[in-house]
Amino acid sequence: MSQRHRIGILTGGGDCPGLNAVIRGVVKTSLHLGYEVVGFLRGFEGLADPAEYIPLNAQNTTGILVQGGTILGSTNKGRFNATRGEDERTQLAPDLVEAVRRTFKKLELDGVICVGGDGSLTIAQRLFEAGLPIVGVPKTIDNDLSCTDFSFGFFSAVACATDALDRLHSTAASHDRTMVLEVMGRHAGWIALYAGIAGGADVILIPEIDWTLENVCAKILHRREMGKKFTIIVVAEGAKLPGGKLIKQEEGGALRQSRLGGIGNYLADSLQSHMNIEARCVVLGHLQRGGGPTTFDRALATQYGTHAVRLIEEGRFGEMVCYDAPEIKSVKISEAIKSLGRVNPNSSIVIAAKAMGLSFGDIPGYSNPFKDSKITELPASSKYNPALHQLPSFDDEEM
Repeated sequence: MSQRHRIGILTGGGDCPGLNAVIRGVVKTSLHLGYEVVGFLRGFEGLADPAEYIPLNAQNTTGILVQGGTILGSTNKGRFNATRGEDERTQLAPDLVEAVRRTFKKLELDGVICVGGDGSLTIAQRLFEAGLPIVGVPKTIDNDLSCTDFSFGFFSAVACATDALDRLHSTAASHDRTMVLEVMGRHAGWIALYAGIAGGADVILIPEIDWTLENVCAKILHRREMGKKFTIIVVAEGAKLPGGKLIKQEEGGALRQSRLGGIGNYLADSLQSHMNIEARCVVLGHLQRGGGPTTFDRALATQYGTHAVRLIEEGRFGEMVCYDAPEIKSVKISEAIKSLGRVNPNSSIVIAAKAMGLSFGDIPGYSNPFKDSKITELPASSKYNPALHQLPSFDDEEM
């Protein structure tokens, strides 16, 4: 191997705000440490020989901090497709792994940073198991990766959904309507939960809490008895119908996940027929993925990019940077993809929402959510998880 040090970065899966902030963080840190950086185009597709890549430097990454999307492009289709969540398609063809290995050898790469969600990180894990130096960065607006408090892109999606709820309030109040906002999230209800609270929703329906139409109707009737003739409902696309059915726009296949969606329109139609009220549905869709990142996501994504370089610098391959507030730490990729990070129905944020009178459709009326819960005291040692490893500070003398 030559004395040149070179690392690669790719952005896999769906796009989201903050990807360019990660790229910028990787490039600025790498240049400071003396690494060359190459960016692989179209996710993992650009990594396989013959590789598609561009050199990344201070010139072509200037100004990208605030930009949405990714300058490298991305894809959640193609030869590397690996599905997580409810499906388990995670194998890679041996010839595809060898094509990636040839790229590593030709470009003399010290390591590659994979920025992606559970599917992309599953691919990264398979490549690591094949002996390739890979590190991960968690990316998903759904916030459904375990082992990290938050993934970048999540709060930008929440900001978009919250803005939509703010706007729906005025039109709902003007026409005495029930407005249903369907948001993304797949099998996790984080976006619906956070946006519902921040946007003043009256009902929040998420995959983690079973609900009934009768309980939602009871909430609407209760509001009318209080003189409030409109209701705002936010529902996660992966919220199952009573009985367990999941509404899909398109069934999955061998190389793609099922496309969720349709629960919002189903709910609005059901409310109209059951209660003889006006109900309208708005499906937010890919607006949640677009636009620039929030300030929090910019800061988080930048830290992720910086510390991902540090993992390569220290030879800690097969690990993913993670956020254990307020610190950036790391965890093995294999641990991060073991299970989905879903909303705990007994978490403090759900209890807070219920305490304010928000309905999750699980009970017909209001009950005291504090009765069977308590605020736990933070131990003196704070919250240390031995599965997570503190990333040490950069040594100024080494830099």
